Amino acid sequence: MVDVSDKAETKRTAAARSTLKMNPETLELIKQGKLKKGDVLAVAQVAGIMAAKKTSEWIPMCHPIPLTGIDIAFSDNGADELYIEATVRTTGQTGVEMEALTAVSAAALTVYDMCKAVQKDMEIRSTMLISKTGGKNGDFHRSDR
Repeated sequence: MVDVSDKAETKRTAAARSTLKMNPETLELIKQGKLKKGDVLAVAQVAGIMAAKKTSEWIPMCHPIPLTGIDIAFSDNGADELYIEATVRTTGQTGVEMEALTAVSAAALTVYDMCKAVQKDMEIRSTMLISKTGGKNGDFHRSDR
């Protein structure tokens, strides 16, 4: 693990996104709350938050970081894609990119788990960092989004 003890504490944020491709009928069942396992988006939101908080337990070289905020949002293209975005915040000596990426990954896996009974061929696609702020390397904003 990298020694961050000499790094300054700064406000840091990271946003990540994951996309799930599915049948329009599956997306409609999610939006209407008609799946047997319950409210897919509410459960996925909780899973994403829990995963962000546990990132250092999943990813071996990540530092445990006290998170000050985690937001998970869902949107869709009105047809066959569900988008999951997570924004994670902290004030600390290292960034929260991995926490944001872990959050959207866990949320996407939760959606898959809750919907697999109606569609097994869903695809989790395009998990990526959208932006990050703070730290000595400065800000990053994905230019293709």
